[in-house]
Amino acid sequence: MKKLFLIIGAPGSGKTTDAQLIAKANERITHYSTGDMLREEAASGSDLGLEIDSYISQGLIVPIGIAIKTITNAIKNAPTELIIIDGYPRSMEQLHALDDYLKSDDSLKLVSVIEVKVSEETAKDRVLGRARGADDKTEVFDNRMKVYTAPLAEIQAFYTSKNLLKAIDGEREIEAIVSEMETFINSQV
Repeated sequence: MKKLFLIIGAPGSGKTTDAQLIAKANERITHYSTGDMLREEAASGSDLGLEIDSYISQGLIVPIGIAIKTITNAIKNAPTELIIIDGYPRSMEQLHALDDYLKSDDSLKLVSVIEVKVSEETAKDRVLGRARGADDKTEVFDNRMKVYTAPLAEIQAFYTSKNLLKAIDGEREIEAIVSEMETFINSQV
């Protein structure tokens, strides 16, 4: 059975970097970033990529069908039993789509949803400081924060009710965040 950990957090919370470092240090863990997967497809210039880019470039959520297809393909093809996916879910629609998928596939278990908590000020400083692409502009960041925070309380409540939500302070040094996250993941498997 494959075991899934989801990592959520504001743009710039460090969730992708945290997950990359954990996977790099643990050969039994595969990491996927929904943002990176979608950005790679967008950069490919394919028809699907152009469609994805039309959403990403405005800071909007990619439609559920595209996101779920990307994620479920990654999970099925993961070379390890432990999988970390960061940046998902970003809406209640995405949450329910994944929840429905998990109910229909008993070869996969959602172990925990880890929320990396940072202030909006910290997130903005990090995103605008990295200037990785078209989505790292003030207006786009502001829209991405609205998109992230709008369903957040409902997402937190859903996973809290299932005893799956674990909050981690993302305002600290990266080593401390990664250490806490890695210890928690290892304690759950």
